[in-house]
Amino acid sequence: MIPIPGARAARGLTATDFRPLDTLALFDGAGQGGVFVSDATVMNQERQTHYRACHLCEAICGVVIETKGSEVVSIKGDPDDPLSRGHICPKAVALQDIHSDPDRLKKPVKRVLGADGNYQHQPIEWDEALDLAAQGLTDTIKNHGVDAVGIYMGNPTVHNYGMMTHQSALFRHIRTRNRFSATSVDQLPHHLVSLWLFGHKLMFPIPDIDRTDYFLMIGANPVASNGSIWTVPDVRKRIKSLTERGGQLVVIDPRRTETAELATEHHAARPGTDAALLLALIHLLFRDGLIDMGHLSDFVDGIDEIKKAVVSYTPEWAASHTGMSSEKITQIAHDFSSADRAICYGRMGVSTQRFGTLCQWAIQVINVLTGNLDREGGSLFTLPAVDQVLGVSPGGFGRHASRVRQLPEFDRELPVACLAEEITTPGEGKIRALFTGAGNPVLSTPSGDALDDALEDLEFMISLDPWINETTRHADVILPPTSPLEHDHYDLAFHVNAMRNTARFSDAVFEKPEGSLHDWEIFQALGELVAGALDLDARQAVPPHVIIDQGLKNGPYGDNSDYKLSIEALRATPSGVDLGPLKSQLPERLQTPGQRINLAHSAIFEDLGRLEEQLGEASQGYRLIGRRHVRDCNSWMHNFTRLVKGPQRCTLQVSPDDAEREGWLTGSRVNIASQAGQIVVELEITDTMMPGVVSLPHGYGHGRQGTLSGVANAHAGVSCNAITESTYIDELTGNAALNGVGVSITSL
Repeated sequence: MIPIPGARAARGLTATDFRPLDTLALFDGAGQGGVFVSDATVMNQERQTHYRACHLCEAICGVVIETKGSEVVSIKGDPDDPLSRGHICPKAVALQDIHSDPDRLKKPVKRVLGADGNYQHQPIEWDEALDLAAQGLTDTIKNHGVDAVGIYMGNPTVHNYGMMTHQSALFRHIRTRNRFSATSVDQLPHHLVSLWLFGHKLMFPIPDIDRTDYFLMIGANPVASNGSIWTVPDVRKRIKSLTERGGQLVVIDPRRTETAELATEHHAARPGTDAALLLALIHLLFRDGLIDMGHLSDFVDGIDEIKKAVVSYTPEWAASHTGMSSEKITQIAHDFSSADRAICYGRMGVSTQRFGTLCQWAIQVINVLTGNLDREGGSLFTLPAVDQVLGVSPGGFGRHASRVRQLPEFDRELPVACLAEEITTPGEGKIRALFTGAGNPVLSTPSGDALDDALEDLEFMISLDPWINETTRHADVILPPTSPLEHDHYDLAFHVNAMRNTARFSDAVFEKPEGSLHDWEIFQALGELVAGALDLDARQAVPPHVIIDQGLKNGPYGDNSDYKLSIEALRATPSGVDLGPLKSQLPERLQTPGQRINLAHSAIFEDLGRLEEQLGEASQGYRLIGRRHVRDCNSWMHNFTRLVKGPQRCTLQVSPDDAEREGWLTGSRVNIASQAGQIVVELEITDTMMPGVVSLPHGYGHGRQGTLSGVANAHAGVSCNAITESTYIDELTGNAALNGVGVSITSL
């Protein structure tokens, strides 16, 4: 039974009625368990110690939380966590701030027009909120069809396993084509390349940093991000260990990042030209006889096609575009191929640009041609305790397209770069109602101001979110879930990306307050109401922890292994279970036909023509890139005092050469403009920047009327996505190109 505050309660079914959900978020059926196992008597003891994973970024560091009554006394790193080994970053300590934030909604709210003519949100009871939400969705479907409903799921979805396991309890009844998520402003190229080469959207090659000799890192800053599509806690110490044992870290980035500061070599390349560098490296592997695929040669196809495709991409050609010397490019190719164990890895800087998919493909081609894929010290595949590769669909691409711009779907989602136009453009299939979950696309997606305006065109909007932010302020109804410390937790997503196989389950720290709902309960309750109104069958969900328990028992370390993992077993080891380092698994792990890797894809070869046509633009004018800070996480961690302390972080970083030429001074304000819009921002002159490149952090732009974020509004900053462009994309996938946007800068 799901305890819905008010008169409504769910009918109970059994676990056999469900299978895990499959969205890009990961599952195709139902389930999270915000079940609290300790009784109220235990919770009210004077002082307690809790072991938990911090869920605020991909590093999933283990923490030890001490509480007294309903208060958090301390948060420290868990030295017994086999993955993080006691390390935490400043975000972990802010877990208590999220829980106690006075701006976090505890009850549903609805939007009303105030006496001053401005909209505001007022608290309502759950019965009313769920009825309003369900009616808005079902009225839209009855009057205009399922495609008149849009869905956007934000990044925190994959940090909360109830969101992942139970969203289909609602979405299976909507079945709209207009689904969007943060994937297409982030890691979509990774997913597509994994699908094409390895047969599954979740088969990510993971850098084995602890055993490598040479690490070529392009457009990534894990010292600030704690790793991305790479769960790697305490990466700073791991980099230090790499260099102390004589290994090399070579960073390619237009900014000398926090990671580049630790590298043995740093080379600046112009934003948007990484594909030229990578293609030249592949060219050199063929030209100079550096190919040695090892055991991969038995199951890799497409080598001759690639050799033919890259014949003209010389290091001299790449040098003319990247700004790196041809000699250095040649040296990197030789050093990489001659290393005993090497890794080529790229992240946001190469994914969120106009050739993101081409870049991610080229990175894996380099790893394959040198025999460094599926090799200790190279890039390996995980074998997580709950194995989604075998449990969810592999994904698909291009099976339908967006209505207005004909951008392709991936895994049943459209690129979020086209969300605004799908709301504002008249015609059949126009989005009239929107559901958002755990997201703030007004600040986190391109042409954010246009989306901000478009949201006012909606006939109805519902948000599942604990805050009234720049996006949810438009919602007619906001449904807030319990705080992270009030529900249990299992990292479904990030064990897939981890540099070591581990597993841990975290019970709730605090009991769920009376009159509140977990995220999975909201999905289930709303799904029931929508199904009833549309005369559909509403299946009941078991709690998420029941699904995870089943996944553990049926997984590679479950009933048929020596580990015998289950929720009960993980509860007995609250710091987590070490399942060992990553190992070679190919070709058996491949999900492709015949368990072979086909490197040659026609769509990639066709994209080479676009690269040659557009590459020259990267050297024209100023080019904008983003940046990450260890105390940030996208747009939603600016409302916590301990994380916004220190100097102003939302500044436009520029190089001393550009500042001298333009007459700029640190602290002066400039107007920065693109085809999408313009903003005014404070300058910061720093020698970390490549000339011709400027950097603005992601996720700011707070302080808008109708939001409820006191600390964030006091540190508002400006939104870089006011000047990124929804039409500036990786045309192969529709993924947003946030890096390399051309801008003009004018002194004020």
